[in-house]
Amino acid sequence: MAQDGGQGMSVVGQIIFFAGFILIFYFLIWRPQSKRAKEHKNLMSGLNKGDEVVTSGGVAGRITKVSDDFIILEVADNVEIKVQKVAVGAALPKGTLKDI
Repeated sequence: MAQDGGQGMSVVGQIIFFAGFILIFYFLIWRPQSKRAKEHKNLMSGLNKGDEVVTSGGVAGRITKVSDDFIILEVADNVEIKVQKVAVGAALPKGTLKDI
C-alpha cells in the first residue's frame, strides 16, 4: 500500500490563494494610492490666485500667480517664492495664514 506523502495544495487551491492575494494587494495598496493621486491631481488643477496652501516642505503661503507648472507664493509681506505645482501638499481654508 502506497501512501501519498504530504501533497501540496491542489491547483484550484493555489488559484484561490493567488486570487485572494491579488485582492488584498488591490484593496490595501493600489486602490488607496490611486485615490490619493487623483485627489492631488484635482488639487493641482484647482489652484487659483488668492488660495492659501502648504507645500510638501512645510512652507505656507498665499498664491499670487499661477502658470502651467509653477506657482508664486507670498510667504511674508513682499517675499515671494516660485514653487512647482506638484510640491503643493494641501490647500488651507481662507484666513488660515492670519491665524498663524
